[in-house]
Amino acid sequence: MYKYILESAGSINWMAISALITFVTVFLVSAIMAFRSPLGYLNKMSNLPLDDSYLQTSETDIRHEEK
Repeated sequence: MYKYILESAGSINWMAISALITFVTVFLVSAIMAFRSPLGYLNKMSNLPLDDSYLQTSETDIRHEEK
């Protein structure tokens, strides 16, 4: 069946097909990893850009190292 679909599509560039298969594979793996991640980890990562405590601790660590 797949051979018939590929033959009827005309001139298909095999590089394009391999790029599409690679994209779909990476997307599916990342989606599976996202759904299998613990909810606490996802909440922590989603709030990380808004969390100022990380920035403050890294600044104090840098200033402490300079002294």
